[in-house]
Amino acid sequence: MMLPTFAADGLPKGAPDFSKIKETDYLPAIEKAIKLKRQEINKIVSNKQKPTFKNTILALEKSGLELDKWLNVAEGLASAHKTPAIAEAEKKSTPLLTELENEISFNKALFKRVKYVYDNEYKNLKGEDKRLTEVVYKGFVRSGALLDDAKMERMMQINMRISELQQQWGDMLPAATNNAVVWVYSKDELKGLSDADIAQCKKDAETRGGKAPYAIVIVNTTQQAILSSLENRDLRRRVFEASRHRADGSDQYNTFPLVVEIAKLRAEKAELMGYKNYASYSLERTMAKNSDNVYNFLKQLIAEYTPKAQAETRAIEEFARKEMGPNFKLQPYDRFYYSAKMKQEMLNLSDDEVKPYFNIDSVIVNGVFYAAHRVYGLNFVQRKDVPTYHPDMKVFEVRDKNGKMLALFYSDPYRRPTKRGGAWMSAFAKQSGLRQQLPIIYNVTNYAKAPEGQPTLITWDEVTTLFHEFGHALHGMLSNCYYNTLSGTAVARDFVEMPSQFNESFASIPEIFDHYAKHAVTGEPMPADLKEKMLKSINFQTAYALGENLAATCLDLAWHHLSVNEIPTADDAAQFEIDALKKIGLYDTQIPPRYSTSYFNHVWGGGYAAGYYSYLWTEVLACNVADTFEKLGALKPETGDAFRMKVLSRGNTKDQMEMFTDFTGMKNPDASGFLKYRGL
Repeated sequence: MMLPTFAADGLPKGAPDFSKIKETDYLPAIEKAIKLKRQEINKIVSNKQKPTFKNTILALEKSGLELDKWLNVAEGLASAHKTPAIAEAEKKSTPLLTELENEISFNKALFKRVKYVYDNEYKNLKGEDKRLTEVVYKGFVRSGALLDDAKMERMMQINMRISELQQQWGDMLPAATNNAVVWVYSKDELKGLSDADIAQCKKDAETRGGKAPYAIVIVNTTQQAILSSLENRDLRRRVFEASRHRADGSDQYNTFPLVVEIAKLRAEKAELMGYKNYASYSLERTMAKNSDNVYNFLKQLIAEYTPKAQAETRAIEEFARKEMGPNFKLQPYDRFYYSAKMKQEMLNLSDDEVKPYFNIDSVIVNGVFYAAHRVYGLNFVQRKDVPTYHPDMKVFEVRDKNGKMLALFYSDPYRRPTKRGGAWMSAFAKQSGLRQQLPIIYNVTNYAKAPEGQPTLITWDEVTTLFHEFGHALHGMLSNCYYNTLSGTAVARDFVEMPSQFNESFASIPEIFDHYAKHAVTGEPMPADLKEKMLKSINFQTAYALGENLAATCLDLAWHHLSVNEIPTADDAAQFEIDALKKIGLYDTQIPPRYSTSYFNHVWGGGYAAGYYSYLWTEVLACNVADTFEKLGALKPETGDAFRMKVLSRGNTKDQMEMFTDFTGMKNPDASGFLKYRGL
C-alpha cells in the first residue's frame, strides 16, 4: 500500500501529511511495517558471517524505519486526538506490537549475535558505536534474554498481558475523567468565576451532551484550579470529590482491578529477573541507582517540608475563620479558595488581575520562543502549509542561528474530549544523522480555549507548563546524534525532566517576562507594581505543591516495592494508599497526592513506574544548572551554547552524570538550596 503521510511533496522529511492520511490507514500500515521489521530481523539472524557491529548492531539500528514512522504518528494521536477509529486501530495493533517486541527480545539467535559483538568487539569500539552496543546488549539482558526457556515464556506472557491492561487503562481513564464532569444548573452557583470561565463552562456543557446549562470539566490532577475562584462551598466539594473519585467509584470506571493486576505482573517480572521488587529492577539503570538513594533523598525533603506544610495549613484555616467563624474546619476543597483570598489580602493580588497579561499566543511566541532565541539563537517561522490533525494546532519551522532549518515544531494547546489530560512532549520523528532525519517535535497541553474572537488567557502555573514542555522540545530539537536509539530525550528517566524543569527558570527572568507579559487588549506591559507582586506570589504558600508531589512519588514507590504476594486486592487498594502515606509521614487530607492511585497515569499508563521521584530529583539538577547559568550569564549566547553542546545535543551518547558535571563542574547534585528555590 502507499504511505501517503511520508511521501508528500513540499513537506520536510518525516512530516506527517494529515491532509491525506485517513484514520483507516494506520492499522494496515502498521501491520505492513511489522512484516517488514520481521523480514529485517530474520535477515540479521540468518546472516552466515561472523557477528560484527556492522552486520548486527548497526543492522538492528537500521531496521524498523517504516514502523517507527507510523507508530510515532499513531501513538501521538492515541493520546492527543483519540477518535473512535484511532482507538480501534490502537486496540488492534497493540497486541501485534507486543508480540513483535517479544519475538525480538527473546530471539535467542539474535541475542547470541548481539552478545558475541558485546563480548568480542565492544572494548575496541569508540563513541556512539560503543554506546549503542552497550545500550542494545543491556536492553536484551533487561528484557530477559538470559532467562531459561520456562521463565522466558512466562516473561513473554507477562509483557503481553501488561500491554493489554495498559491499553484498557488508556481507554478507561479518559472516559472516567470525562464522565466525572460536574453539572451546574444555575449561573448563580458559579459566582466567583470570571465571565470567560463561565463562558467556558457553558461551552463544556454543550460539548458534553448538555445535561445542564453549565459543566465543570475535571482536569488531570487531584486539585482543580477552578476551586480557587468558586464561592459556592458545596459546588467546591462536588468538584473536588468528582476529581478524587473519578476512577474508583462505579464498576464501569473503576481502575483498581487494572492497577493491582499491573502491579502484580510487574512484581513477578522483577522476581523472574532476580530482583526483590520492581523498584529495584527499574532503578538499576537510573542516576539514583537504587531505592535506598531515592528514599534518603525523599526523607530529607519530607523532614524539612512537614513543619512548613503544617504551618501553611494552620495559617489558611485561621484566615478562613475570620470570615467563617472560630469553629470553621478547613477542608481540602476549601484550601485553594481561601489561599487565593489570603494572597489577595496580603499581596493585594488575584489571578484575574494577572491573567490578562498572559495571553497564550504571546506567552508562546514572545516568551517561550523568545527565550530560546536569546539563549540558543533559534528562530521560529510559522508554517501554515504543513497539515495538522486538528485545526487548533500551529506548526513552526525552527531555524538555527545560521539560518539553517533545524526542526519542525507543532503546538497543540487546547483541551477537547478526544485528548487525554495533562501536558507532554513527543516526536513524530526523532533526530538521527544515520537516518538524515531532522527532529519533528510536538507539545500538547490542555488549556481551556477562549470563545471565538477572544484571547485565551492562562494562569502563571500554565505559563510555566508551556516553558516546561518546551524544555523537553528543546532537548529533542537540539539533539545532534548519529543514532536514533540514542538521540533526543532517550536518557535516564531521572535525567529526562532536567532540561524541562530548568527551562521553567526563564519564565521569570525580567527580560523574558517583560517581553511576553503584555495586556491582551491594550498590549501594555505589566505594570511594575503588579509584576513585583506577581513574582512575589510565585512563592506564596508553596508547601502544597511540594507536598502533593512528594505524596504521589511515595505512592508510586510503595506500590513498586511490593512482592507479588503483598499486592492488595482491588477492594483494598484505596486503604493501601492511605496506609502507605501514613507510613512515610505524608498522609494529610489537606494535601492529597497530585495523582491518586486510581488515576496515576504516569505510573500505570506511562513510563514512570517506580520513577515519579524523578520530577523532584531532576528539579534539584535543574536548580544546580540554573545557578550555573546565573553565574555565567543566563542570557549570554556562550552559556546557552555550552549547555547545548555539553547536554542538550548529546542525547544518551554518554553517562548523564558526566554531562551534568561537564556543564556545572559539580561531581554530584546539591540539594541544599532546593527548598529555597521552592520558596520554603
